[in-house]
Amino acid sequence: MTTEAMRSHPDIVELRTRYEAAAETRTAQVIEGLTFLTGLYLAVSPWVVGFNRFPTLTGNDLITGIALAVLGLGFASAYGRTHGITWVAPLIGIWTIIAPWVISGHVATAATIWSNVVTGAIAVLLGLGAMSLGMRRPR
Repeated sequence: MTTEAMRSHPDIVELRTRYEAAAETRTAQVIEGLTFLTGLYLAVSPWVVGFNRFPTLTGNDLITGIALAVLGLGFASAYGRTHGITWVAPLIGIWTIIAPWVISGHVATAATIWSNVVTGAIAVLLGLGAMSLGMRRPR
């Protein structure tokens, strides 16, 4: 089967229509926007909270924050094409929660732990919300 035939296959067209309709709901827009903002916060959090003296954790938060923000943009701009990677957002959240202990070890401060745990928990919840968007039945 050619690529063009696959793109016009009725099942593919129906799925894309369903995902695009799900992405246009107010709930989806809130989840996508908050995912983007959570990623931006995670990326700048070392400088906002003041734990940039931990270079490995700072680099980790910068990279994972940018990745989460890009996912949020992808969900907002083309959910029908990015729904297959929504599972990445909760994984980034889980990694963000455990990163202070895995990366910094015993030198992590209360500020680094609180910032990462709260931001990671929000990312997990938003990621699960993004995953659930494609599972909803159209009305």
